[in-house]
Amino acid sequence: MRDYILLYINGKEHRIRGEEAFIPITDYLRYNQGACGTKVVCAEGDCGACTALIGRLGDGDGAVDGGTDAGLVYRAINSCIQFVYQLDCTHVITIEGLKLDEQLNAVQQSFVDCHGAQCGYCTPGFIVSLCGMYNRRSPVDLQTVKEELTGNLCRCTGYESIMKSALAIDEARLFKADQQYPPAEMIEAFKEHRGSPILIKAGERTFCNPVSISDATRFKAEHPGAVIVSGGTDVSVNINKRGFSPAHVLSTSNLPDLTEIVVRDNVLEVGARASLRDLELFVTDLIPEFFKVLSVFGSPQIRCAGTIAGNIANASPIGDTLPFLFVADAEIEVTGTSGSRRIKMNDLYVGYKTLTLKADELITRIFIPVPEKSDSLKIYKVSKREQLDISSFGAAIRLKRDNNNKISDVRIAYGGIAATVVRMKKTEAFLEGKEFALSTFKEAGAVARSEITPLSDVRGSSDFRYQLAENILLKFFYETSDERELACL
Repeated sequence: MRDYILLYINGKEHRIRGEEAFIPITDYLRYNQGACGTKVVCAEGDCGACTALIGRLGDGDGAVDGGTDAGLVYRAINSCIQFVYQLDCTHVITIEGLKLDEQLNAVQQSFVDCHGAQCGYCTPGFIVSLCGMYNRRSPVDLQTVKEELTGNLCRCTGYESIMKSALAIDEARLFKADQQYPPAEMIEAFKEHRGSPILIKAGERTFCNPVSISDATRFKAEHPGAVIVSGGTDVSVNINKRGFSPAHVLSTSNLPDLTEIVVRDNVLEVGARASLRDLELFVTDLIPEFFKVLSVFGSPQIRCAGTIAGNIANASPIGDTLPFLFVADAEIEVTGTSGSRRIKMNDLYVGYKTLTLKADELITRIFIPVPEKSDSLKIYKVSKREQLDISSFGAAIRLKRDNNNKISDVRIAYGGIAATVVRMKKTEAFLEGKEFALSTFKEAGAVARSEITPLSDVRGSSDFRYQLAENILLKFFYETSDERELACL
């Protein structure tokens, strides 16, 4: 048992104890280390000015975005919502650590040459994100750059010069993390330390980072109000913005065998610690519709930190992944002191942000049956912006069509219209056995409208959501019909 967090910052070892373990890494960087290049603007993971590269040991079973057993996997994350206690056995690289032999690296120099900075406040985040991208792959095209930078906002709207800077790169001077910071010493230290559990006490607060699931469930049983932190992309916002101060924090970062993503017997198995980014890449061809919704989940920085288990446990009725999990008949494996059990996704929630888990249980795996190729499946996210926005409404629709053009095995789930994501049972029953036709889906829309009682909030009125409940069924019809059927309308 140890009482400190081990991390490296720009190649230098730090052992952090006591109160300092409970602060955002941005505070530690700026106030404790004088590394002020990492900016804090939103403090909720929206703008990317705080972007840093985080290197972790590759687990070899789920790190599909550049991870290997031999080195460190670096990813760009929002450091404003990463607390020190989340970063045990990691290497943090900030804007100050990107220079090559005290000279600007290729990305930094390109920003100078192409006038990529205006006020300059957001510039460190853009540069770190681009260095993270080029650390994984090169060359890249404009579309790739745009996708990688969706989590970085420029309030001066200088995007044209930023895009030029991103593409006008001297590849001979590209930043490569393992060349700049040979990883052998860090890898040895991380392997030595990550098998040792952590317990840090500071005043009334306790942080526990166990190395076995049994120890994790025991801690949770002894501290029923303990907050579980993995990616922390939601709970950290509540700490920063809403004054939330959990007395007991339980980390899953050193729990073994929970990053694996694999398909067995046509069931996708996802470990609770697997990042949304890893899952996104894994399902690109396996479940293209799921890939589409994951690709607009938050930002690249959010997806590199967040997990699908976190999205499930957060229990928001507008969680982006939840409608699909409902219509896929996913099952959630939870583990407690008495062992593991599976809960059907459709039975997981009993009220607003309320799960059927016992006090000692935590989510360990998600089992998702892979839809059949013959299934018609669509997943929808309705939000004011396509990227980096919270849903106003979500939906997943899945059904089969037989040789007589009849509908069967209908599954529809809506989010954002009740306290939880809900299965539209009456609408499903109405569609079952009906002809796959525009008139059918118009009638189904009316049934769906009658089945819900949505509220009005800052993201949309009840009338707006009533209309969406109808329109989304028509959208599904048009998107899943072939050209011959549409030509006959």
